[in-house]
Amino acid sequence: MVKSVALSSDGDRIIEAVGVSEFLRGRRIRFLEELEKKDRKRGLQVLKPEETHLVIDETSGYVRSLLFVEANLKQTIPEDGRIYWGHKAAMDALNYQLIPATKALQMPRQRLLIADAVGLGKTLECGILVTELIGRGKGRRILVVTTKSMMGQFQKEFWLRFTIPLVRLDSGEIQRVRSRLPGNHNPFHYYDRTIISIDTLKQDREYRSYLEQAHWDIIIIDEAHNVARRGKGQSASQRAKLAERLATRSDTLILLSATPHDGKPESFASLMNMLDPTAIANESNYTKNDIHDLYLRRFKKDVLRDLNQSIPERNVEPVEAIASPPEEAVFRKLHDLQLVSIDRGKSAGQLFKTTLLKAFLSSPAAGLETVQNRLKTLQKKLDISTELDQAELTDLAAGLAAIDQGSFSKYQRLIQLIKTEFQWTGKDPKDRLVILPDVWKLCGFWRRNYPKTCA
Repeated sequence: MVKSVALSSDGDRIIEAVGVSEFLRGRRIRFLEELEKKDRKRGLQVLKPEETHLVIDETSGYVRSLLFVEANLKQTIPEDGRIYWGHKAAMDALNYQLIPATKALQMPRQRLLIADAVGLGKTLECGILVTELIGRGKGRRILVVTTKSMMGQFQKEFWLRFTIPLVRLDSGEIQRVRSRLPGNHNPFHYYDRTIISIDTLKQDREYRSYLEQAHWDIIIIDEAHNVARRGKGQSASQRAKLAERLATRSDTLILLSATPHDGKPESFASLMNMLDPTAIANESNYTKNDIHDLYLRRFKKDVLRDLNQSIPERNVEPVEAIASPPEEAVFRKLHDLQLVSIDRGKSAGQLFKTTLLKAFLSSPAAGLETVQNRLKTLQKKLDISTELDQAELTDLAAGLAAIDQGSFSKYQRLIQLIKTEFQWTGKDPKDRLVILPDVWKLCGFWRRNYPKTCA
């Protein structure tokens, strides 16, 4: 594929091309037109615009002309910082999610840390930017480096929302590629768009030479705090060295992290230096003004306006339940509870009693489980104090076990609320009820008595 045509010092044409076949993919080479013309078998044919022959479009509705115009429009590369394609992905794009792409497109080189808080959609913001770069002809080769646990999710988001396929590479796949290529070929040239685990890639002896000879249009490092220079562990050091090496293998570098700063200026400076080695003179002493162009960090309060326009405000209403007689009996037992071995330390004793109360307020089942776990611990110690505590806790366990489904007041209040307020019976298979985790923790009996419905 011809990338450019230039003139040499003696007036000969230099044609720069890039390989597209399996063995030459990504490799650039230059041809001298004068030499190629002498070789009749490999002679070059240069298409000159002035020799273009116009033909009449006789297709219905001028289909061929429309396709020609559309093809040329698609090859027209925008030169401004506007968003043309990213917001059309399979998502409800919010205004704040377009800002990272707009900011990056105004840079000479797109090198940015997206450090928005959890839940604001860093992957989507990254996908919008990558889509724009692909449309501008700057995203043919893409490398995504992330943790092993996040590879599947990142692949899914990029494919389902932006139709950007990423080939998953692991040690086995890299070895398979190497077996299919000649020994002097780089396995990282085999696929154009890949995703790989950082722990696979950090094996310095295996892949260093290949990485130093490879180049990508876009490199994305997800969970970038894992590659900052933190601590003294060997694994952390290997990850930091890998990231620093990758930072030189692409003009575009996108770092993603919700927790980029650990409180140490040197650690955060290591990420900034990957983006721009000239930004920070002293890694222990720098200001926000030195690096404000290299990162974007926002919290939910910063984008609340955009969120409120798309996400309805949650309606929270506290609902009270009157304790049943068995529950009142447990409350009295908790109030009068005397634990000899634990009460020796006032803070420890108060902490355990608070734990018991919180577990009981969650559900009788949770309170009973907490008591039983403590009894198992006490059985390992044989003295007078532990025997007294076992008697106290055994009595408390009996009181908790006496609270059945009918005397579990919060459970009964929840059932009443569901039936009266939402008219839910559980008999219609099309009518589903969703219980959020906060409420789910309260309902040990619900899980026991309605497992199929809850599932």
